[in-house]
Amino acid sequence: MRRKIIAGNWKMFNNLSETVKLIDELKAKINNEALNCDVIVCPPFTSLETADRTIKGSVIKLGSQNMYFEENGAYTGEISASMLKSTGCEFVILGHSERRTIFKESNELINKKIKKALASGLKPIFCIGETLQEREEGITEKVVKTQVVNGLKDISADDMGKIIVAYEPVWAIGTGKTATPDQAQEVHSVIRNLIAELYSKEVAGNLVIQYGGSVKPDNAAQLLSQPDIDGALVGGACLKADSFFAIIKAA
Repeated sequence: MRRKIIAGNWKMFNNLSETVKLIDELKAKINNEALNCDVIVCPPFTSLETADRTIKGSVIKLGSQNMYFEENGAYTGEISASMLKSTGCEFVILGHSERRTIFKESNELINKKIKKALASGLKPIFCIGETLQEREEGITEKVVKTQVVNGLKDISADDMGKIIVAYEPVWAIGTGKTATPDQAQEVHSVIRNLIAELYSKEVAGNLVIQYGGSVKPDNAAQLLSQPDIDGALVGGACLKADSFFAIIKAA
């Protein structure tokens, strides 16, 4: 039985005082509950150390929203895996659609980042998903398969046990539109079957595949009840303790 994982991607929101306030509110809700899921928060780089101190004594785990594949060097504005580890990070989001579309990150670059994260002891949350145009053209499966095959190139079966895959249809991120539970399940099933082909049924069966894309308290339970949806990568709804906790409860 795969344990569900709920991760909150704060994106470019929350300064230091807002970080403490949100985590304190979340801790107060979570600490009174026996959870059957794991919870991850992914603040901006500037809040990671503060977040790490604030989550102490709770079940909340810490992740970053991105990292570079080099250990150090003349890469102005970039952050390395070892820097993330020093702040207490366990997880790192890689290949998010906003990195792919706004910052033009390729499958090959994302593959390098995944390899570096794994070598450094970080667990990647590897994001994939199609645009609205690609869905309307009927090439969702082709796009997702290409992203998976190239993003996971030369990743071992053992290392697959440390990776979370997050399916995020780009057309549903921050738009208020959500893939129906059936639409999401269909793509999650494609991903799991592809992992079985690339690795084995055992690796595929153990892989956690999250859904992301306008996940809210009122649709979380339906989405999370699908057989191949093992959690959520939450955007806007994770910025309020009440709504994020409602999604955690749904899991």
